[in-house]
Amino acid sequence: MLKYLSYFAVGVFIGILAALFGLGGGFLVVPTLNLLGVEMHHAVGTSSAAVVFTSLSSTIAYSRQKRIHYRVGLLLASTAVIGAYIGAWLTSFISASQLKVIFGLALVVVAIRIYRKKTAEPQEVRLEDVRVNYWLVPIGGFFAGIASGLLGVGGGIINVPFLTYLGLPIHYAVATSSFAIVFTALAGALKHYAMGNVETQWLVLLVPGLIIGAQLGAGIARRTKASSLKKAFAIVMFLLALRMILKGLGFGIP
Repeated sequence: MLKYLSYFAVGVFIGILAALFGLGGGFLVVPTLNLLGVEMHHAVGTSSAAVVFTSLSSTIAYSRQKRIHYRVGLLLASTAVIGAYIGAWLTSFISASQLKVIFGLALVVVAIRIYRKKTAEPQEVRLEDVRVNYWLVPIGGFFAGIASGLLGVGGGIINVPFLTYLGLPIHYAVATSSFAIVFTALAGALKHYAMGNVETQWLVLLVPGLIIGAQLGAGIARRTKASSLKKAFAIVMFLLALRMILKGLGFGIP
C-alpha cells in the first residue's frame, strides 16, 4: 500500500511542476521512470501517454483562469501533431544514451532562454491585446512536436520559450502550451503505443497523481509572480539537463 501511495505522491509532485511550467510533465516523468528502472525508450513512450492526462488537467484549470490563447494553441498543435509522429519514429534510430544527451541539451537551451527573458505580469497585459506573428507559430509547433515524440516531453520545452519570444507573458505562454500539448502528446503517444513503448502498468500508478497535481500547479501558477516563475523554470531545467547529460555520457549517477 505504501508503495502505491509513494507513486501517487510522485505523480502529484510532477503534475504540480508540469502545470506550473506548461511542459506537460514529461520533463520529469522520463527521468523518474528511467530512475525506477524503465528502459529509456519505454520511459519516453510511457511519458508521452502520461502527458496526455496531465495536459488535459492543466488545460481545464487554465481555461477557468482565461489564460489560454486558443488560436495560437491550435496553430501550434496543427503542425506539432505531424512533428510528434516523426519524433516518435526517430526513436527507432537513436540509442538510449543519445536520447539522454539530446534531452539534456534541449533543457539547457530552454533554461538559458527563459532565465534571460523579461516577461510581464498577466495583470499588466490583456490577452486580447497581445500581438503575435501567427505565421511563425506553426513553425515552432512543428519542432515542438518533434521534441515531444523524440523525448517524450509534450513539446513544452520549445513551446514556452517560443511563445514568450513571440510576446506572450509567461503565464499565458504556460497556459497556451498546456493546451497545445494535449494534441501533441496524443499524437506521440499513439505512435509509441503502436511501437510497443508504452507500459500501461506505470500509467495506472502515476496518472491519478498527475491529474490532481496539475490542478494544484495551475492554482499555484495563478498566484506566482512572473519573475519568480521564470527563474524557477530555469533552475529546474538546468538541474534536469545536467543529470540527463551526465547519464547519457555514462556517468553512474542516480
